[in-house]
Amino acid sequence: MGDPESTWSCPDPPDRPADDFQALLEGATAPRPPAPPECPFCDLPQDRYATSYPGHWILLEPRILVPAHTVPPRRRWVITSTGTAMNLWDAEPLPGARCRIPHRIACPRLVPEDHWPWVTALRQHNGVRAQRLFDLPEEGLPDTG
Repeated sequence: MGDPESTWSCPDPPDRPADDFQALLEGATAPRPPAPPECPFCDLPQDRYATSYPGHWILLEPRILVPAHTVPPRRRWVITSTGTAMNLWDAEPLPGARCRIPHRIACPRLVPEDHWPWVTALRQHNGVRAQRLFDLPEEGLPDTG
């Protein structure tokens, strides 16, 4: 009956849609070999790695290894001893740990991801506040000319 760790009471479906959905959430949507490991949006060559999701690959920024604590959760990738890319999700990185980043957060042709949704709300709020400084009513203002 399916995965022994699963809480589902029925066997896993043959095409494992849960894996497909999870791979999509994590950005494991790279072109599969034998296609070249290039971003389909900007055509830049990337490092392509297989993931733990069968048939799914991820493009990681080449030659970039950064301190894991500087990368937002769910964007931290490590390469396992078997050469598979693994997303660390929300795991707190160990001191000194380093990770790889997915190309999609650095692709010049994609809309930048917002890693901190509350910052988006704050940015919008500040935009409204700043605009109020410049949207003064024209009536009632003294003529300075």
